[in-house]
Amino acid sequence: MKLTRVLSLAACSLVYFLIGFSGWAADYPSPREGDWVLRDFRFHTGEVLPELRLHYVTVGAPTGEPVLILHGTGGAGTNMLTGDFAGELFGPGQPLDASRYFIILPDAVGAGKSSKPSDGLRTRFPQYNYDDMVRAQYRLITEHLGVRHLRLVLGQSMGGMHTWIWGEMYPEFMDALCRWRPCRSRWRAATG
Repeated sequence: MKLTRVLSLAACSLVYFLIGFSGWAADYPSPREGDWVLRDFRFHTGEVLPELRLHYVTVGAPTGEPVLILHGTGGAGTNMLTGDFAGELFGPGQPLDASRYFIILPDAVGAGKSSKPSDGLRTRFPQYNYDDMVRAQYRLITEHLGVRHLRLVLGQSMGGMHTWIWGEMYPEFMDALCRWRPCRSRWRAATG
């Protein structure tokens, strides 16, 4: 347990040390936003929504290797377009270099600019769960963006849970899954 705590704190320290140098973050191609409407989307309850809007952002050319990045609870795909994340990962020579990868950042059902109960339906909005959210993402990726295989699915917080569901529902669709958990809370506790 002690070794795990020390390694965890060391990893968090390294991440925040690197974030401290975000001024050195590389440039990456301009993000492109889009919306796609799924017609007659059927939820796990059997309820059907005539129009389910999915908002998304892409970085890089569609000819690159596709990578799906999933945001946390209450977030949006654009949350990942900060100097601390995209600036450290999407630039030339970086791990997810947008000149090599086609990065897809969807807003989950119920979040960001995708359809959600607060758009007007309120309690009449179909009950949805993570499976519904992942099925909608899969349809966005395959039917609208024309992706046939993902290099990586990377998710943070709720997106991390979605990542595991992607692996369960579509195990042959991606080469790798990665659940990313930021170390923020421990860092805040250590720095006051």
